[in-house]
Amino acid sequence: MTGMGAVAVLGTLPPVRGLSSYCREFAIALAKTRTVHFISFKHLYPAALYPGGNLREDRSFPPMPSDNLIVRRCLSWFNPLTWLMEGLLTPGDILHAQWWSLPLAPIYWVVCLGFRLRRKPVVFTVHNVISHEPSILYRSATACLFCLGCSFIVHTRLNKQQLTDIYCISPDRIHVIPHGPLGFRTIENPDHEGIRNRLGILSSENLLLVFGAIRPYKGIDTALKAFAQVLKTIPECRLLIAGKLWESWEPYDRLIRDLGILNRVILHPDYIPASDVAGYFVAADMVLLPYHHFDSQSGVGATALGFGKPMIVSDAGGLAEFVADPRCVVPSGNPFALASAIVDCLLDKTRLESMARDSAAIAGDMAWSGIIRKTCDVYRKNGKNRIQKSVENR
Repeated sequence: MTGMGAVAVLGTLPPVRGLSSYCREFAIALAKTRTVHFISFKHLYPAALYPGGNLREDRSFPPMPSDNLIVRRCLSWFNPLTWLMEGLLTPGDILHAQWWSLPLAPIYWVVCLGFRLRRKPVVFTVHNVISHEPSILYRSATACLFCLGCSFIVHTRLNKQQLTDIYCISPDRIHVIPHGPLGFRTIENPDHEGIRNRLGILSSENLLLVFGAIRPYKGIDTALKAFAQVLKTIPECRLLIAGKLWESWEPYDRLIRDLGILNRVILHPDYIPASDVAGYFVAADMVLLPYHHFDSQSGVGATALGFGKPMIVSDAGGLAEFVADPRCVVPSGNPFALASAIVDCLLDKTRLESMARDSAAIAGDMAWSGIIRKTCDVYRKNGKNRIQKSVENR
């Protein structure tokens, strides 16, 4: 590993929520190749700044392996001294910061500055190039933060172009590396029918799943309108919407009643603990990602891949990269196209099985071993640049 040994990673790990499902998988995979010092949070940020309501911890994740992985749960949003200490004292030849959330900008800036003052390279994985909800402040804070970055990792080609266009970052400093599947495999030998029975789903019914935080860009309205059309052809069908409410449910409730589908929609409007995630995906016959707009790759889509689930996605951002069949990609905001795709798939069991195989294959192509190999190449490049600059400055 020329010029690069131990790595410090900045992000969140369980029981803090944030980006913990991704960071957990990434840290475990990276620790198989080198020592990892993970800088995590004791207190993430005040609940008042979290649109989804309270920030209660999730202690249902499986234990993390300890080999080569040293977890530092020291950062507190209200204590700048912890930011400074982590930036100046955390071991590691490089800092890899996982960036996604505006309230964390001051903390990230201080930690990253500490590493740069010690002449250590900083690499950013940019999960949200553009905020999900329009925000000039997010763009301004992110631009200040990125001044400390040496290299950048994004999940899609679109993200790379956005990073160049919006933040004027040279393309040769940006690397496209996929998100990686999220398995949440906390259930050994899951009982498909038993889980469906607990959810109130009959064996004869097709279950469509819309999973994850309920936010304006997720296309819940499109899913509901499409589902009403699906029921005209396939009445033995249920739609399960599961995730924390980040907006009022009232407009969707009115839409459900107007469409006359109240008795066919199941709503679980709360944060789903890691230990329960598997049950929802095991029970589902198909996962829908009908997003209105999206710029990166979805954690929900990555989870569906981990369970080998058929998916229908909108053409927003990098969602199309989660499916192999172009017929499974529909125009965003078009409920009729979404309904048609759902019906065509549910009526053709052979195609549904093919979609499931595609998901398993794509999950293999996006395996964490390959992601870590590409990420380490980025580290090596920064290590070589650091050595070169050191020689030039002598």
